[in-house]
Amino acid sequence: MILFLPELALIVMILVFFSVSLAKPSQNQLQGMGLFLSALAVAASVYTYGQEGTLFFDAYRVDAFSQLFKIIITLGLFIVIYLGEGLSGIGNTLKPEYYFFLTLSAFGLACMSSAVELITIILCLEIASFALFIIIPFRKHGAYRKPMEAGIKYVLFGAAASGITLYGISYIFGMTHTTYLADLVTIIPGMIFKKPLIMIGLVMLLCGFFYKLALFPMHFWAPDVYEGAANETSAFVATLPKVGAVALLIRLIFLAGVDSGQFAWVLAILAVLSMTFGNLSALVQDDIKRLLAYSSIAHAGYIMVGLVCATELGFVSGIYYIAGYLVMNLACFFVIYNLAPNGENISFDDLKGLYKRSPLLAFTLAVGAFGMAGIPPTIGFTGKLFLFTAAIKKDMYALVILAVINTGVAVFYYLKMVRASYSSVQSPMPKIRLKFSTTLLGIFFIVVILYLGTFPQGFIDFAQEAVAAVI
Repeated sequence: MILFLPELALIVMILVFFSVSLAKPSQNQLQGMGLFLSALAVAASVYTYGQEGTLFFDAYRVDAFSQLFKIIITLGLFIVIYLGEGLSGIGNTLKPEYYFFLTLSAFGLACMSSAVELITIILCLEIASFALFIIIPFRKHGAYRKPMEAGIKYVLFGAAASGITLYGISYIFGMTHTTYLADLVTIIPGMIFKKPLIMIGLVMLLCGFFYKLALFPMHFWAPDVYEGAANETSAFVATLPKVGAVALLIRLIFLAGVDSGQFAWVLAILAVLSMTFGNLSALVQDDIKRLLAYSSIAHAGYIMVGLVCATELGFVSGIYYIAGYLVMNLACFFVIYNLAPNGENISFDDLKGLYKRSPLLAFTLAVGAFGMAGIPPTIGFTGKLFLFTAAIKKDMYALVILAVINTGVAVFYYLKMVRASYSSVQSPMPKIRLKFSTTLLGIFFIVVILYLGTFPQGFIDFAQEAVAAVI
């Protein structure tokens, strides 16, 4: 029971929101329940950290690795609920159901971090995905077409990714006769050079998680979904599914072994293509959410730089970077949400003069943008430093050089956001008055991005302990 405590807390949260959807609670009551129950899920995840064991016929493993990711996922859910105060982009009649499906998706992602059997992994992936298929069109009717289009695209690409993943699993099962990761990790490294078909199966298996991570070539859904979904939904889609994807990718990439030759270079090529395509496409965007979508494609490439090394330092760097990416990206969506009182999308023109309208929002955006650009002393800079160091230790110099070039390209559009928010406007614009709770969240983002960037060792120790449980 203790091993399954975080999941039980999320299940209780799901049942509560399912029950209240039958009534007509106020938005304040809904958010209060969401914050309280998600805080309980965070507490349960922290409480069970250090516990070890297996459940459900050894298909579900609880260890330091899974529990660290559950802490990140539940904390991310809490922040998204906190950030979306009032749910300004969601229709009033859909708000109880919105919290229900949001929690259901987070539950699927939390289960993904503990799943160590391929069929269980697919079930967890589909639970997380199906809930998002439903809530992406949950947007006020003022922009009816784009949410519907975004929802349809997410479903179609999700179905294609799931089909490819299941086909890859059939290859792996057919050649190894097992679906348990503990067995596969002893079989696959010896087969990968003798039977190239196993490498094809592995790449196809990873496609479902590339889709969640928005890694090239499974990225096409991201710009339209970010733009079409409500701001609070985009904040969730842009962060938590990527955390779950990294957890599974670490477990699955380790199957191929450290010296996996061609398999490693396949992933390295995808990382370079993702970074390059994402950064070049982001340069010409005017809608901030579309820009962040292409940015997320580029960041998926950076994360793969660490994971492709398949070493302890590479995996630790990937965990550190995805945790930092969650905070940095949510900081940007925090600004977007508070700049759009009616849930509309914002462009560079909407950012102009922000430093006068709300100094805190302007500074939060600057810190988040500096972090994603990799400017010290932010967590983004330290994360990239760790990722590139891991690749250099594996003699992947070409990969590091291309990643550094892409980082230089990305600086341009991130600083463009900062420049817009600190540019002057001729006509006076109304001040943005933030609640005390909103101000606290903005300060939280600034402190975490700068503190973890300057003093990363505490989190790195937890990440090393987590990776040791996998290796």
